[in-house]
Amino acid sequence: MGFRLTIEGESETIKLGMENINYVSYRSDTPNDSNARATDLSTILTISGKILAAVDGEPDQTKKLALWSLVNAEKADAYRNAVLEVIAGDQVVRKVTFPNSFVVDYTEDFGHTEGVGTFVLVLKQKKDKLAMVAIDGNYAK
Repeated sequence: MGFRLTIEGESETIKLGMENINYVSYRSDTPNDSNARATDLSTILTISGKILAAVDGEPDQTKKLALWSLVNAEKADAYRNAVLEVIAGDQVVRKVTFPNSFVVDYTEDFGHTEGVGTFVLVLKQKKDKLAMVAIDGNYAK
């Protein structure tokens, strides 16, 4: 199984592929203290993987993630279109699109035994745009 993540912003596109991403989690989250279907819903993507050294002049895509995590909420570029694809064999098992995603958390860890390093990216869809979240899948890539 592999993963592809494409994030499109105003001035750049970030692409992480199967060589970068190790783990993905999608979550629809409502308050735990509710006794009925709550209107306070959020959708969360957590993506973790390896930081790879830049090769042959290609830009480091995880550096772009780190820089995006620093964009102020007042700027339009804080919200970007994120498309995550989960691929098994030659089939897209799941495709999740957050058209107005923003960074909740971004961490990088480095150590002498992990290789170059690891990252964890946590994205949410903007709350007033939840109806625009798309979940597709089960088609040939």
